[in-house]
Amino acid sequence: MSQLLLKSFLSICSLVLSLTLSFAQGKVSGTVKDDNGNPVIGATVVVKGTTVGAVSDVDGKYAFEAPAGEQEITASFVGYKTVTQKINITQGGNTQLDFTLQEDAMGLDEIVVTGSFSSRSQKDSPISITLLNSKQLATAGFNSQADILRAIPGITAEGGGGEVASNVFVRGMPSGGQYQFTPLQVDGLPTISTFGLNSSAHDVYFRNDIGIRNLEFIRGGASTLFGAGSVAGIINYTSVTGTAQQQNKIGLEWAQNGRVKVDFLTAGPMGKDLFYAFSGFYRYDEGPIKTGLVTRGYQLRGNVRKMFNKGNSSFTVYTQLIDDNVQFYLPYPLQNDNGTFSRPTGNDGKKVFTLLTGNATDFSFDTPNGRFESPIENGVITKGGYIMGDLQHSFGEDWLLQAKVKAANYDHWFNLFLDGDGVHNVPETQANYLTDRNLQSGTFTYADNGTTLAASDLVFENRVLDRQRPMQELAGEFNLSKKINTGSLEHNITVGTYLSYTRAEDNNWIWNFLGDFSNSPRMVNLVGVDTAGNNVTYATNGFIRGSQTANRYHQSSKSAIYIADEIRADKFTLDVGVRWERALGVISREVGIGTNSFERGEVSASDFAVVLAGLYRLNDQINVYANASRGYFFPELRGVRFLAPGVPQSYETEKINQAEIGVKYGSKKLSATVAGFFVGLNDRRSIDFVNDGQGGVVEQVFTQSTQTLGVEGTATYQVISGLSLNTQLTYQEHQFTKVEGNTDLEGNRLRRQPLFKGSLGLNYNKNRIDFNASMVYLGQRYANDANTVQLDPYSLVRVGAGYTFNLDKQGGTLRLGVSIFNLLDSEGVTEGSPRQGNTQVGTASFFVGRPILPRRIALRALFEF
Repeated sequence: MSQLLLKSFLSICSLVLSLTLSFAQGKVSGTVKDDNGNPVIGATVVVKGTTVGAVSDVDGKYAFEAPAGEQEITASFVGYKTVTQKINITQGGNTQLDFTLQEDAMGLDEIVVTGSFSSRSQKDSPISITLLNSKQLATAGFNSQADILRAIPGITAEGGGGEVASNVFVRGMPSGGQYQFTPLQVDGLPTISTFGLNSSAHDVYFRNDIGIRNLEFIRGGASTLFGAGSVAGIINYTSVTGTAQQQNKIGLEWAQNGRVKVDFLTAGPMGKDLFYAFSGFYRYDEGPIKTGLVTRGYQLRGNVRKMFNKGNSSFTVYTQLIDDNVQFYLPYPLQNDNGTFSRPTGNDGKKVFTLLTGNATDFSFDTPNGRFESPIENGVITKGGYIMGDLQHSFGEDWLLQAKVKAANYDHWFNLFLDGDGVHNVPETQANYLTDRNLQSGTFTYADNGTTLAASDLVFENRVLDRQRPMQELAGEFNLSKKINTGSLEHNITVGTYLSYTRAEDNNWIWNFLGDFSNSPRMVNLVGVDTAGNNVTYATNGFIRGSQTANRYHQSSKSAIYIADEIRADKFTLDVGVRWERALGVISREVGIGTNSFERGEVSASDFAVVLAGLYRLNDQINVYANASRGYFFPELRGVRFLAPGVPQSYETEKINQAEIGVKYGSKKLSATVAGFFVGLNDRRSIDFVNDGQGGVVEQVFTQSTQTLGVEGTATYQVISGLSLNTQLTYQEHQFTKVEGNTDLEGNRLRRQPLFKGSLGLNYNKNRIDFNASMVYLGQRYANDANTVQLDPYSLVRVGAGYTFNLDKQGGTLRLGVSIFNLLDSEGVTEGSPRQGNTQVGTASFFVGRPILPRRIALRALFEF
């Protein structure tokens, strides 16, 4: 598979690079200005459907060579409505074409390229789309991907764990989070093509920086046809690429609890038709909750783009290098006051924010494979990167070729503190602790100074799970598009293929330790007498016991072909398409540890997706649309069990049907969308990590079917120039329609999916002053499928403000700003304990759950020149 990908890509490169086609050319030049007559710097002006074009300079001027004849020229810029004009380019002549762009309050007219047949605006797409530009991303970003994604309608995002492994839930989809239904893409290819080789989320391989141009989230419709394919939706980040206009940014950030971050971006020309962009960050963070464990590391990204064949071709190389360690916060015992959960009080009388601790490091223990030294101090470790090539060529006669190939290699560990010992999971009195460990007496002393714990002090036994998960991947997508006019209809036909090979390991070690009940718990020694009268040392410097629990790897190869047609007329657009895909999985799991006995097998499945979507333009302001799709998911390989040696269980696709009907409205002051939707998922193989009752964790698999009906709406109103209000809401009625082996769950609501989610926001940006405020409301949810624990609604409020200083006459600026996350310091609980699963209840004095992160204030400085 990997050799096939490389050979295909190199063959296409050789073909295009060897082209010496000579097209009749003419020059197009002009200006791009806003509706106040001011030049728009950095606007993109291109021949529609091609890579031929230019970027406006500091005076708003542009010029480029283009094929002679009748052409459609498009001008676009973030925050403005896209404008398209038809002109006739004369061979050897100079055609003058000026553009005036109007502000776009909501971005309905901004161009979207993800999950689409061609570049087109949100308003003209017959599916639900959300687009966030670089300024909106800078405003939304704070702790993790969840801070950005929770602002998107239809997504419930939880970031209580910190910067990585955000839990992302898409409307109507049952999951444990972690992008199970929403591939996270960067520049058109996913960070990992096959989820479920282990449980590491997509975002462990990538971090945001100021080199991101925009984010596009495409839901349903044609999004299932392209790339890795996803009926639920695709999250795609697009990087800044260099243009003729030089741009440089340096960002500095200081935040409470010891956070310092440096960001940078530089982009511009390297020579004739050669452009670059380079971005990255370094970050050191002792918070957001102080534990004695540090988040630190860096990421570097870059791309170089070459235009050739008189602007008809481009080749871009993208790279990433990351070396980052991130602390991850798990649920912990919260105070339970008749179903109201809050942060508890520790032995020292202070509120407990987490039970992660820098005191539980440097432990080691023997395994059948040698001495293991725990890397828990480093948290989630990601080292490695990728290189990607992106080739595009316009052959003329409306033929367009696109080819992308990416190779990635990461040394990855996901080390985390769990939420208890797997049996008790709550703080215990010293007497109860001894009794439940079959000790008739014992002495608890602090490991750091030997003093005895006070009689009233609680103790807490916890576990650490260290997971080594290196990953390698090679993925590629190739497609060819052709525009054909048949009378009053224009067809844009796309034929393509997607190929991927992904391999990941999953080696696990688990160990227990004893600490007191407080922030950053101190380690506790325990020496006692067992029920037989023997003297025993139960905990030494806090360490109790450890073992290796898993040695396995999974490998996935996917191949897909698709064909689609975008049919356009004066009043309507119709999308039709079909995709066929085959997945092959290879499984290797050691039975026990050090036994040299393995379960090995192969599984495969294939299926198809069909999409039909239409949009009708009632007038210049209102479009109505509808879409329906039949799609599939491949079960996660980690959930495949063996019926006998070498005989894995059946491996069949999970079917999903979706439908949506809605209206999009856009005027100078108001932009709005409203849609009703249906989601039906059949035979979903759901996988959860749950306690085994003996201190370990196992993967529990249930086959489920679900059904959801809902409505979704968004609106943005421009009050005055520079000031806008926005709101969004999602209401969904969801339930399990079938649960194999546990029919009592049928009719229950999906875990952690609210019935109602909404947000309100205010944004002001004018005269060098900017201000933003937002509130996200998350309604009532259940912590598990059994619906035995209800989580109360909560709101999360954020504010930010800044002032921009002009530093020179060449456009250099400095923005000084402040941002506050969780302004009201809400303690809303995002989840219970996934490891307790359906056995968790909300009636005990302690409830294991994870609140949102506490309030944090950050100061920021951004230089642009």
